[in-house]
Amino acid sequence: MITFTRLAALLALLLPVLAQDQEDASRCSKIPDEINLTPLTDPFTFFNGQRVNSKSDWTCRRAEISQLVQRYQLGQLPTVPSSAVKATYFEESRPKVNVAVTVGDKSISFNVTIVPATEPGKDSSPAIISVGGTTIPTLTGVANILFNNDEIAAQTSPSASRGVGLFYDLYGKDHSAGSLMAWAWGIGRVIDALEKLPEAKIDTKHLGVTGCSRNGKGVLIAGAFEPRIALTIPQEGGAGGPSCWRISDYLARKGINTQTAHQIITENTWHSPAFEPYVNQVGILPFDQHLVTALIAPRALYVPENDVEWLGPESAWGCQRAARTVWEALGVEDRIGFDQTAVHSHCLFPESEVEGLTAFVDRFLRGKKVKTDGYFKTEAEYPDYSDKFWRNWRVPTLR
Repeated sequence: MITFTRLAALLALLLPVLAQDQEDASRCSKIPDEINLTPLTDPFTFFNGQRVNSKSDWTCRRAEISQLVQRYQLGQLPTVPSSAVKATYFEESRPKVNVAVTVGDKSISFNVTIVPATEPGKDSSPAIISVGGTTIPTLTGVANILFNNDEIAAQTSPSASRGVGLFYDLYGKDHSAGSLMAWAWGIGRVIDALEKLPEAKIDTKHLGVTGCSRNGKGVLIAGAFEPRIALTIPQEGGAGGPSCWRISDYLARKGINTQTAHQIITENTWHSPAFEPYVNQVGILPFDQHLVTALIAPRALYVPENDVEWLGPESAWGCQRAARTVWEALGVEDRIGFDQTAVHSHCLFPESEVEGLTAFVDRFLRGKKVKTDGYFKTEAEYPDYSDKFWRNWRVPTLR
């Protein structure tokens, strides 16, 4: 039986030990005031935890990201043999190309219009495929191909557009692909057709793609999934484009009026129905839009942006900075540009971004020896943004 005297003696012996424990704890590092439980996913770590250590590894990691994005967000991209595409060149008020695609016992066809280049090349000219209309300046020596994406997959509302369009006439209204992936498929078929038609005088080795707002979302996806596109120019695409779901969710929780994943599925059918279970928990997805963007690397990307709040300008800035680490790792950081000009109307291309656009087009479509570094910038200020808050990976040098 422990007497009071013995208990007091025992406590006296323990007091220095307890004091030492408190002293040791005071020297320990403190946890941050704010902890990010859903940082952006690491481009350089495979799903199984292995690291990306070489360019060959990146090829495999890229394929893995593509599969994940198709499964959980965009839907499957069907492959089409070249023999399934028939192309016809004809002229009305302007040159046109009819694209006919047959899959099994079903066939579709659609036309694209070619606006010939000013100062065209001797045999062919580079071209930019304009999705849903032209919103960038006309550039010397570059043809313009007008692509009606709404014809391929509608985008009016979730109830009226799901499974509507030529893509779904071919593959069925219940196909997993949302509108963005269907448009990427359609752009691929346009390229198939142009490759068969030398009389169209289009240099299919030097093709760009552009579009603004909702069409800009589709442009980013086309660049990510169509490797024959040399230069991708998604203009002011916002959510589902250059902005990251995780960052946009974070900004929305802070009271900033930014479009998020759980809102975007109520607006349209851009994404696969498979995306819907994750829109309120985007942090569990094994990717975000920075990895969708990185599918373009090492090809060229120029992102002309705006500071319209709904587009998530801070999200786009942080997201594309994260994506740029892939170009950096591959040693081609000057192939990605981001130009965010403040205070201009949505889809009205500002004069201040013309220089960057021209440089990227001159280098990657016209083959000129011009510099394209120095075009990753914003006029906006984001005092609360920190790369370290969103990125926990080191950037390797891939050889």
